[in-house]
Amino acid sequence: MSQHFTLTSRRSVLKGITALGAGTLLAPSLLRPALAAAGDAVMDGEIVNGSHFGIGYFKVEGGRIVGVRPHEADLHPVEMLDTLPDWVYSPDRIKYPMVRKSFLEKGVDSDRTERGKGEFVRVSWDEALDLIASELKRVKQTHGNGSIYGGSYGWQTPGLLHNCQNNMYRLLNLHGGYVDDVNTYSTGAIRVILPYVIGGSFYDGSAWPGIIENTELIVFWGSNPAICDRIGFNVPNHAGLQYLDEFKASGKPSIVVDPIRNQTAELLGSDWIAPRQGTDVAMMIGVAHTLLDEGLHDEAFLADYCVGFDEFAAYLTGEADGTPKTADWAAEICGVDAERIRELAREMASKRTLITMGWSIQRQHHGEQGPWMAFTLGCMLGHIGLPGGGADFTLHYSNYGTPKGTAPVFPGFSAGVAPEGLPAAIPCSRVPWVMGNPGAEYDYNGTRYTAPDLRLVYWVGGNPMHHHQERNQHIKFWQNPETIIVHELFWTPTARFADIVLPIATNFEKNDMSVISEQNVGLAAMKKAIDPLFESRSDYAVFSEIARRLGFEQEYTEGRDEMAWLRHIYEEGLKDAEAKGLELPDFDTFWNEESVLTYSVTEEAKNYVQYAAFREDPLLNPVATPSGLFEINSRQIGGYNYEDCPSHPTWMEPFERLGGAMSDKYPLHVNTQHPMYRLHSQLDNAELRHVYEVKGREPVLINPEDAAERGISDGDLVRIYNDRGQVLAGAVVSDTISRSHIKLSEGGWYDPQEPGVPGALCKHGDVNVLTRDVGTSSLAQGNCGHTALAEIEKYQGEAPDITIFQAIA
Repeated sequence: MSQHFTLTSRRSVLKGITALGAGTLLAPSLLRPALAAAGDAVMDGEIVNGSHFGIGYFKVEGGRIVGVRPHEADLHPVEMLDTLPDWVYSPDRIKYPMVRKSFLEKGVDSDRTERGKGEFVRVSWDEALDLIASELKRVKQTHGNGSIYGGSYGWQTPGLLHNCQNNMYRLLNLHGGYVDDVNTYSTGAIRVILPYVIGGSFYDGSAWPGIIENTELIVFWGSNPAICDRIGFNVPNHAGLQYLDEFKASGKPSIVVDPIRNQTAELLGSDWIAPRQGTDVAMMIGVAHTLLDEGLHDEAFLADYCVGFDEFAAYLTGEADGTPKTADWAAEICGVDAERIRELAREMASKRTLITMGWSIQRQHHGEQGPWMAFTLGCMLGHIGLPGGGADFTLHYSNYGTPKGTAPVFPGFSAGVAPEGLPAAIPCSRVPWVMGNPGAEYDYNGTRYTAPDLRLVYWVGGNPMHHHQERNQHIKFWQNPETIIVHELFWTPTARFADIVLPIATNFEKNDMSVISEQNVGLAAMKKAIDPLFESRSDYAVFSEIARRLGFEQEYTEGRDEMAWLRHIYEEGLKDAEAKGLELPDFDTFWNEESVLTYSVTEEAKNYVQYAAFREDPLLNPVATPSGLFEINSRQIGGYNYEDCPSHPTWMEPFERLGGAMSDKYPLHVNTQHPMYRLHSQLDNAELRHVYEVKGREPVLINPEDAAERGISDGDLVRIYNDRGQVLAGAVVSDTISRSHIKLSEGGWYDPQEPGVPGALCKHGDVNVLTRDVGTSSLAQGNCGHTALAEIEKYQGEAPDITIFQAIA
């Protein structure tokens, strides 16, 4: 772990800054300890840089990062920042361009089953770049651009310039185009279903200050902001964690609905209701039946602001199918006492209630139904559009709910224009299936598509050999493309399954800048602390060289180097600031003297209420649905005639669950909750992992009674298995998880006992060895990473060595 320097009064400093107004600069004496010339690394001193874990001063001694202390703009620093210096120097850094030996010798005729186990050969940068350019030309000429897939999950860096996703997309667009993907593993179902219901984005949620002042009850349904607010897609200031503390100080009640008494419940002292995982929709429907049956629903709101409630009510009462969806009916499915379900309905109806639903519920089989049903509950309660009430889907993540700043927009590095005539973008969680099934048909969002024949996969800024489900099938699909190219910092599982691997510099080895928070409350410089290690380069530098070999270097770079691009991006933002009446410094002042900008927040922003304008006048401010109202029943979805996604929220049996299919054979439900000390798989190779690992493995949380029945004690090495695969993990026995559930967080690196062999035991604890690769439904085709049953036993053999964190020479 790195040296962590003393932090002085960051909150009081920030409060003073914010009071000064828009475009305020943090005092140079606080922010400019020892700067080198613009764009250069420093040999000794401190440099400001940002990450997905916050802003910090990174201390350099003798050209090496030796420590970090949080920046004053970080309201609630987290431990992940401390481990970044050791992460940069992780022994599994990719040092040089590498090519799989068989691919180097035989090209597309190489044995693709050797991916993941084959020997790599070091090559020069020129050899690697020539080979990549040649492969891009070959596939375009032989199979067309519709056989090139550009994959990136975008989490590598929060920077505006070194956005590896746009860096790659720009190159591939200039090359004639590529097959893209749509949506995310995080929000695959909710992004598709909610526009049908609410007519737009669900990201525009109410602000925390107004919620804290006006709410009388918050129900955190599958929502854990105490974990998910620790990271950010942009550089976070962790305001969400501060607001959680403020809500706790208010003394107002909260309820957490989750199979785990999670960190948010522990922090707030919330009441805890623990349904069986994957049965939340049934429980919500039981709540809805109680509201209807006892006359607790807001009939006026449903009449004035919604369509389709009559059809849904017929489903609730059983008029439509002969089965009343009572609290007793729900209790049989979800395992929560029927009277507790009725009490929850009455409590929510008696108070100004905010339901804030996490995205875990939509990462399950039929995941579209969860957010649809949660919003329907909000409509029945009639609290939508009121301060402190309604249904929210973002408060749990990345510090959403922070009031938006009065801010300019900095455009970032452009991906360019996608050519027409290419295959449709693939729902991202179906990409591996498409790789393995060219020509097969699939449904998505009302249209039927044919899977393209993907011959070349170019992957940057992601780790699909972590985040995709059903690892053993995934490995087989991954053998189908002819060429796989990966840009990576470390020898991740994905890098090991590539043909060509290029070493990429960390964000501490290049210059960039990032918006602060998803709510755009400031701008942070990300200054180079050290020169790139070994032979690593930035994605921008790599793609510039490939563009030169393909004949469009000028179009790609526009004649700008790194610092010229940063100046250009900043000056474009200045134009927007001027149009908004904001005063910001010029680029040289920002970069050389200041490093961080923060923007003022208006009282209006602090008290923003989602849908307030619609509630005030639905005729003048309609939502963008066909009816202009919230659609509890969607005729458009009904018109698709999907058996797995009806026209209104519906309970449908998943492919497996506790009390249902497969539970006799595999009696434990696997919860794949986000990790506390990582961002997905990021930092799993950092020293911080030793804080939580058990016997060098990913920890698995198990209830004391379930552990005792299996002879498992705290700290034991265990094997978790089902028909899809098997993993080792370290047991943590705890009463914070309900019976018949185990928690194995996503993000543990795949470390097979037999590399490259489907079915091999994962020695380290990759939970996606156990999950199933199937879409949520024909509508959204999101992932079902939270629908998985398994069994667990004490491991009896000799513990195999962990090898995933070793570099490939």
